[in-house]
Amino acid sequence: MPDSHPYQRRQRLHDKRQRLYVRSQIISRMRDFFHQAGFLEVETPQRIPAPAPEQYVDPEPSGSWFMAASPELQMKQLLCAGYDKIFWLGHCFRKGERGPHHLPEFTMLEWYRSHAGLEDLMRDCEQLLCRAAADIALPEPLTLPTPFAQTTVDAAFRQYAGWSPGPSPDQHRFDMDLVTKVEPALPTNAPLFLTHYPRSMASLAQISPDNPDTALRFELYWGGLELANAYAELTDPQEQRQRFQEASHQRLQDGKPAMPLDEHFLRQLDLGMPTAAGIALGVDRLVMCLTGATSIDEVVAFPDP
Repeated sequence: MPDSHPYQRRQRLHDKRQRLYVRSQIISRMRDFFHQAGFLEVETPQRIPAPAPEQYVDPEPSGSWFMAASPELQMKQLLCAGYDKIFWLGHCFRKGERGPHHLPEFTMLEWYRSHAGLEDLMRDCEQLLCRAAADIALPEPLTLPTPFAQTTVDAAFRQYAGWSPGPSPDQHRFDMDLVTKVEPALPTNAPLFLTHYPRSMASLAQISPDNPDTALRFELYWGGLELANAYAELTDPQEQRQRFQEASHQRLQDGKPAMPLDEHFLRQLDLGMPTAAGIALGVDRLVMCLTGATSIDEVVAFPDP
């Protein structure tokens, strides 16, 4: 909501000063972490002709194109072209997302490793968060225990929601119980990996060869907040096209517009993509966790321009 008086806006900006200083430190340390680990920072377009079609993510139109909800498809084209360790840090856009933990324009960190798996990304997360938290101007000193704890989606749902999702749960029931029962019950004093998502929620991830009812996907939680979403990336072009078509069809079933397919990305998959793992992390939410903020508005200078 716009401030009713210009002095209110000025005061709110003033009150955020300490957290915005910490935010700057965190972002600087994240970049340093990746540069020292040999990653290449890349830039991708903010306006794109075709986003990845997802049932629950609505891209913001920009003329006949869209504002990018993620740099994922462009970064995977770089993987196809032989780049092995890349990261991106910038703004993403999603239509209609606004709340204490959501903004329609938000800051995301995304990185990919060729010839790597989810265990590699877990180690990245542990080292990155410890680096970001070390010796910064927090309300009190913070030391994160490593390795981070892990639990499977099935175990968490059995313990906190009283049922097993299986390979293809009802999406509405799953989402409701995740938000109202599972997330509030997860440990809040340290980060945790929630692993082995149901097969039907693989999105752009591979299916586990060891347990075909689950996907090679994890999410990183801290303080009840989802911070990051990681995949062992799907590299099969036919399977990827089919999943895009199914997601677009589901959008139509839900009364939403279908999305055009990114043929540039799909043609690059046809030429071959190496085994890879990738992850997207919400920077604003990480700053919330590290500064004790209860709303995303407290860690972003202009949440409502």
